[in-house]
Amino acid sequence: MGKERERSEKDPKEHKKMFIGVVWNCAAELKLLLTALLFLLSLITVFQFVPSRLSFSVSDVRHCISTTTAAAADTNISVDPAAVALSANSTPPERPLASPSPPSKLQDEVGDGGVIKRAFNAYGSAAYNYILMSAYRGGADTFAVMGLASKPLLVFGKPSYQCQWVPRLKNGSYSNRPVTASSYQVLPDWGYGRVYTVIVVNCTFPFPVGHDGSGGKLLLLATTNGGGDEKVNLTDTVEALTEAPATVNLARFTGPPKYDYLYCGSPLFGNLSPQRVREWFAFHVRLFGEKSHFVIYDAGGIHEGVREVLRAWMDKGYVTLYDVREQERFDGYYHNQFMVVNDCLHRYRFDAKWMFFFDLDEFIFVPKKSTLKSVLDSLSEYTQFTIEQMPMSSKLCLAEDAGKSYRKWGFEKLVYKDSKRGIRRDRKYAVQPRSVFATGVHMSQNAAGKTTHKTEGRIMYYHYHGTISERREPCRRLVNSTELKLDGIQYVVDTTMREAAGSVKRFELRMIGSRLQRTRQ
Repeated sequence: MGKERERSEKDPKEHKKMFIGVVWNCAAELKLLLTALLFLLSLITVFQFVPSRLSFSVSDVRHCISTTTAAAADTNISVDPAAVALSANSTPPERPLASPSPPSKLQDEVGDGGVIKRAFNAYGSAAYNYILMSAYRGGADTFAVMGLASKPLLVFGKPSYQCQWVPRLKNGSYSNRPVTASSYQVLPDWGYGRVYTVIVVNCTFPFPVGHDGSGGKLLLLATTNGGGDEKVNLTDTVEALTEAPATVNLARFTGPPKYDYLYCGSPLFGNLSPQRVREWFAFHVRLFGEKSHFVIYDAGGIHEGVREVLRAWMDKGYVTLYDVREQERFDGYYHNQFMVVNDCLHRYRFDAKWMFFFDLDEFIFVPKKSTLKSVLDSLSEYTQFTIEQMPMSSKLCLAEDAGKSYRKWGFEKLVYKDSKRGIRRDRKYAVQPRSVFATGVHMSQNAAGKTTHKTEGRIMYYHYHGTISERREPCRRLVNSTELKLDGIQYVVDTTMREAAGSVKRFELRMIGSRLQRTRQ
């Protein structure tokens, strides 16, 4: 027993000596293994920085690895094949593409006779050549493209815009033989543009394209023609519209429209009053009737309170809301208003018999003995008619409303009308859109057919200027008189809209219930 315990106490020392001996005897093999692994890892690291033009194939790496593995095998060193394969197939992390080298800087040169030719070096770009918003088919052979272009280029240069149709082949690819259209451009904002101005390009092809449902692409070729730099003739190819197979419905362009009346709104921005918006929609949905629709563009003015009002009518199918806040990036006139209304025109051109253009602080009115239908039927021979303005005070109210004005709607309590005569006031308008090719804010200058301005007494609009953007009680002065003069303007009482308030409120309650009863200013 004692000898066995003594032997067991000596065993650890013997094992340690044996391990050191084995390691010392295999030192050469371990050095070779470590050297091989270090070389392999170094090689992989170097490959990450090799330029793409000095390419190495994976087979080369595998050959190098196999050689290393064979060498290791000759020295009886074990190498894990899975670890080697993982290292060989690993993909180095992608590096960001380097910016193209700038052109060499031009230098001044001394010419004949000692004349020094000065050099001019151009950098960057001041504006985009073209900014696409939308494109729509207008028939079997026509299209319209809406967008923005550089105003200086259009004013001082001679840019051109050409449309091409690229047919889609049966195998799913696109033809390399595009069809060219006859194109003409319209600048509907009449020079109001800033850095950018609105341009509508109408394209008419010599024969129907894509009408058979085969599909295709509409391209817009925007060419500077030396504008901005006489030595550069830049052409940008814009893919304006792509039609998938079997998506064209030509009956839409000839059949009866879906709506009798469609409202095209200008872009809404600012801190709008939910209550004023509520009043406007209740009034006009009632006036326009069941076969009507309202298209609203949000340029930053649809906050949660306003959205709640719109949602009530969206749920009933009367309203479509588009978010166009992204256009604020591009410095155009009044939130690119002309581009937005032209988008609405061409998007819904074949969906409505009549299309109206006015604002959310303006209320259309027809006399009691008439209806909107009867008035428009009497104007059916015209492509376009304009509407007379009735300017209303945005702060004068009747003294009899003291203490209860907050319960009344805006058009119900603002009853004082500017009665000054003999001055030109802005008019709003309506069109039969199938005969209109581009439009504006106060009327269209690009319509086929007749226009009339003689609509006095038949249709008008009451204008409560600025009330839509004020989130407070509008009555700031109570008046106990049927007429007065304030700030040089003669006002008279006009209760026409006040008398319509009760029926409008009942209509709203019947249509959407009480969901908007707690709407705030």
